[in-house]
Amino acid sequence: MTVKVIVELTVQPGRRDELVTLLKGLMAQHSSSMHAAGWHGSTLHAVVDDPDKIIEISEWDSAEARDAAMQSEAMGAFAPVFEMLAAPFSATLVTELQ
Repeated sequence: MTVKVIVELTVQPGRRDELVTLLKGLMAQHSSSMHAAGWHGSTLHAVVDDPDKIIEISEWDSAEARDAAMQSEAMGAFAPVFEMLAAPFSATLVTELQ
């Protein structure tokens, strides 16, 4: 069963646009390996009343596929994104109610 992952990112003040550009570039660059790992895609959203927050909503084959991808060496390419965060990110995995 596919899962959606809602990730809340708190960016260092004034760096949201920079982080978005970097993150979109990395997702494009690594899309084939991420798709092979079970990633279907992501959308980025601005938080209307907080210019230092971004919400990413992604879809994965399963929670296990996402967990494996997050633990893989490929995540090292995303280190510059994590360095731009003002706080640890939070992730909520959800499935559609039947």
